[in-house]
Amino acid sequence: MTIKQFCFGFAFLLSASLYAQTPKQVLFTIDEKPYYTDEFVRVYNKNLDLVKDESQKDLDQYLELFIGYKLKVSKANALGLQNNPQYQNELKSYRTQLAKNYLSDSEVTNELIEEGYNRSLKEVRASHILLTLEENAKPEDTLAVFKNIVELRNRVLNGEDFGQLAMQYSKDPSAKENRGDLGYFSAFRMVYPFETAAFTTPKGQVSQPIRTRFGYHIIQVNDIRDNRGEVTVAHIMLMNPTDDNPEEMEKNKTTIFEIYNKIQQGESFEALAKQFSQDKSSAAKGGVLNRFGSGQLSSEEFESTAFALQNPKDVSKPFQTQFGWHIMMLVEKHPVKTFEEAKSDMETKISRDERSRKITESLNEKLRVKFPVKRNEAMYAKLKKAITPNFYDSTWELPKNMNDFTPTFITFATQTVSGEKFLNYLSSQQKNPSQIKPLAKLVDFYYQNFVDAELNQFYNDDLENEFPEFAAVMDEYRDGLLLFDLMEKEIWEKSKTDTLGLEAFYVQNLNKYQWKKRVDVLILSSTKEDMAKKAHKLLKKGKTIEEIKKELNTTDLVNIMTTSGVFEEDNTVLPKTVTYKKGLQNVVKEDNYYYVVQVNDVKAAGPKTLAESKGRVVNDYQQYLEENWVGNLKQEFNVSVNQEVFTNVKKQLQH
Repeated sequence: MTIKQFCFGFAFLLSASLYAQTPKQVLFTIDEKPYYTDEFVRVYNKNLDLVKDESQKDLDQYLELFIGYKLKVSKANALGLQNNPQYQNELKSYRTQLAKNYLSDSEVTNELIEEGYNRSLKEVRASHILLTLEENAKPEDTLAVFKNIVELRNRVLNGEDFGQLAMQYSKDPSAKENRGDLGYFSAFRMVYPFETAAFTTPKGQVSQPIRTRFGYHIIQVNDIRDNRGEVTVAHIMLMNPTDDNPEEMEKNKTTIFEIYNKIQQGESFEALAKQFSQDKSSAAKGGVLNRFGSGQLSSEEFESTAFALQNPKDVSKPFQTQFGWHIMMLVEKHPVKTFEEAKSDMETKISRDERSRKITESLNEKLRVKFPVKRNEAMYAKLKKAITPNFYDSTWELPKNMNDFTPTFITFATQTVSGEKFLNYLSSQQKNPSQIKPLAKLVDFYYQNFVDAELNQFYNDDLENEFPEFAAVMDEYRDGLLLFDLMEKEIWEKSKTDTLGLEAFYVQNLNKYQWKKRVDVLILSSTKEDMAKKAHKLLKKGKTIEEIKKELNTTDLVNIMTTSGVFEEDNTVLPKTVTYKKGLQNVVKEDNYYYVVQVNDVKAAGPKTLAESKGRVVNDYQQYLEENWVGNLKQEFNVSVNQEVFTNVKKQLQH
């Protein structure tokens, strides 16, 4: 969890999202500003089952937390942090995101989620022919392209080869190579009209012409299969050198095949991943990666290899991707997500897809009913006369005398909108000229768009009044954002820049920042005792690691693996029987491995320097500053609690 997430998490814990009405009395004041019982009761009830610390369920303790939170927000406002442009922009951005949940039609959204999920259960393999066409093409141009695509479809139906026609006529540049074949795809991989045609055309047949923003298509469905779901795999990875050094690359190749041979000899994949994989995010977990599905990785080779493995514990041969060399083991195959598991992801995808137009159109219809619009017809006639054919070539100009258009043009709810505003809207639309003709129909088209935009803006601006829960969440975020900015200023930045304070804190708490005993070692491991003993003798004679591996390993058989470094006591890399004494130690066996350990140096336990422990010291110093912060704020602000009211609140909540 990031620091910012913590701030907002606490803000949401102190949220006012429950709306049961309670008698409203002043519970406490901060510099005469009142805070009421209804908010405190809602907050406490909402979070009663969420808090993990039992002390926070104690009402006296919870009141202290609540007051402390309000003190911090008061301090932020006193410093004027609410006037920071960055804060205001972030708050505005958050409101925009939150409002999206209210500026949609849930019924249509749910229908689209269900449709998208059902389609995601399948993968379609299809080919297409594209004839390009501008979205705002003239009717005669549209008709010409439509006739051409119909003719191509008829030729396919009469027996001509689809792929050959795609190569010859399709405007998709890839068709020259793939004969129009798009491979397998599932929901949300293509533009919505194309996807719909592909998923509603039976296997082996050709769709009717379909219009997308790119032009007209015909689609031939070649195959339909069940979605392959997701897989969990583990891998051992040796990364490509950053400088593309041929020697290093060849060394990686040799090593990965050595590791593969050891796996084939029966050694543990997990143990080898921990010891040798250079993917640090997965090595400690035995190489296990997060589960993934088709198209989610940037390496097609990696993905193909993963789905080709059939049974848990199956291991691939070494293979190379753009990132390096890998050996992969299948951990588990996962079926396609259930509807409930996939619902949230589907909703996000729909919001970014052409499907969202359906949701927008549905909301517009509902707003027209909710807020009936009354139009000044005389004004509308005058506005239409002000628009000239120059609009089509983007040279139309606003009337020089706008006085005739300043009166009210439309009214709805509590809003009045002038004709001048509509004219300015029309002027801005010249950047995206429409081919709608005649001119009167063009103005009607833009009028409806203008009305929908005005209704949506009014509805958006009024969300706090329309939905109390929306207003509460905005208050939560507003306070949380202020708290974050305040803590950054008062705590986090201070802990980074106050070098004297940090050093003093480090010295006072030096016992917390200690090294365990450390050892600089070279470790050789083998599953064979005789090989470990041979390695021990060779090491004793002063042979290098390269010389030992050359003598004991063969092309097909890896007998010795090595690792080295400085490790703290109890590190899992170290054999449990290692002794902290310089020199070559005897061969020891632990589990299925024989170890040869050469200790180059032993470092005694002792204090870490400030530089060595700075990350932890800074974090501890931040906590120390924050713990003393509320006490200082109580000295700065005048807090007065109405104890009689609080006693009544406690009785109410304890019943």
